[in-house]
Amino acid sequence: MARRRSEIDGCDGIPDEVSRSDFPKDFVFGVATSAYQVEGARREDGKGDSIWDIFSEEKGNIKDGSNGEIAVDQYHRYKEDVELMAKLGFGAYRFSISWSRIFPDGLGTKISENGVAYYNNLINFLLEKGIQPYVTLYHWDLPYFLHESIGGWLSEKIVHYFSLYAEACFAKFGDRVKHWITINEPLQTAVNGYGCGIFAPGRRENSSVEPYLAAHHQILAHAAAVSVYRKKFKAAQGGEIGIAVDCEWAEAYSDKLEDKIAADRRLDFQLGWFLDPIYYGDYPLVMRERLGDRLPKFSEAEKELLQNAIDFVGLNHYTTRFIAHVENPGDIHFYQVQQMERIEKWQCGEAIGERAASDWLYVVPWGIRKVLNYIAMHYHNPPIYVTENGMDQEETETAILEEVLDDKLRVEYFKSYLAAVAQAIRDGADVRGYFAWSFLDNFEWAQGYTKRFGLVYVDYKNGLARYPKSSALWFSHFLKSSEEDVGKQVNQA
Repeated sequence: MARRRSEIDGCDGIPDEVSRSDFPKDFVFGVATSAYQVEGARREDGKGDSIWDIFSEEKGNIKDGSNGEIAVDQYHRYKEDVELMAKLGFGAYRFSISWSRIFPDGLGTKISENGVAYYNNLINFLLEKGIQPYVTLYHWDLPYFLHESIGGWLSEKIVHYFSLYAEACFAKFGDRVKHWITINEPLQTAVNGYGCGIFAPGRRENSSVEPYLAAHHQILAHAAAVSVYRKKFKAAQGGEIGIAVDCEWAEAYSDKLEDKIAADRRLDFQLGWFLDPIYYGDYPLVMRERLGDRLPKFSEAEKELLQNAIDFVGLNHYTTRFIAHVENPGDIHFYQVQQMERIEKWQCGEAIGERAASDWLYVVPWGIRKVLNYIAMHYHNPPIYVTENGMDQEETETAILEEVLDDKLRVEYFKSYLAAVAQAIRDGADVRGYFAWSFLDNFEWAQGYTKRFGLVYVDYKNGLARYPKSSALWFSHFLKSSEEDVGKQVNQA
């Protein structure tokens, strides 16, 4: 029998409206970007090449043949961007540091003082404007020399080099940065970078082994960085450190036991892959059973290093899929071994939600509530920050500015997803912050500049001018309305 929305617990009942008062007083609202997507300045101030610099040069890797050499030029326009963030009312900015801007070759033998100066200036200006920096150490832009010389994330040596880089960042910026994210979406680096090859470094030669090795070393690099922070910096600096994992919610397509098991398996291959080693000392049992010797093993010393090596979980979430069991799925090894099919329609044939520009992104707000509650239940209710959430529009050559700025669907997306986050908090999940992706339209990886995730429109043809969209103005009203309400209450009292 075909199921309806109302038959799936948690899928209905999302309020039509949401307000700042639906969240705790100290809840953090911010926006997010990453270095390669926004900074530009590839060849300035001694920066070394990253794997994305090189990957983007190869014809066919990027949909529109573009790259991040200039991106949206935040390297030179950071003050303009920060001032706009402050004007809109955001209290935090999640950005990433470019490893090769700090250590041009990635080795840690020579630090770039120009690179350090740039991030010092950015951090100081954020604080001057009342905005807290949330800093990601690694958002996919590995120094190319480390890829070329040791094999990048395929080498266990990368753990050492990452810990040196992390320590340099803690030492240079940690007196002001109190929120650190070690690695962004290690799953995407592992699968898309070392499995299907659609992301840098573009490897697909050994997709049944390399993704699991790349993931293994990212997990250990995370734990090594946490260890360095806790031993050398935390007592004096007083900050917190976590990792940002990504997860589509996996909803069983039917009441069949095999579909329910497939949905659980899908979550283990997304969240469990990275959080189970930290919270439970090893990969999920289903991964061990299905991957066998392809899945690396942790030594006892590594298990000790991993134990509770986290202060918070960062969750990047965009969309949801139904999951059905299938015996012989096609595609690369990572998906084959899961024996599941991702379905974007209800059994009645209706789409799971309205589709955004990207073919993988549907508007399904109830999914974020479910994944937040899942993390709370499976990992001892840790502090959680939603470190990315958002949707994209198609880049259109002919649309007039007024039309592209009126992003009605994105406004509805944020309203409904934020309402679902508020519900998860009421359910008992310890969610402490939310970062909209993305502050600016930017270089969208393999899609180039063909997709626009920004709250702020960037005019790529006319000097990269910035224009807040309706979604940015909605957020501003959302954030400031509570201040007005509080002011009224104080005056009435």
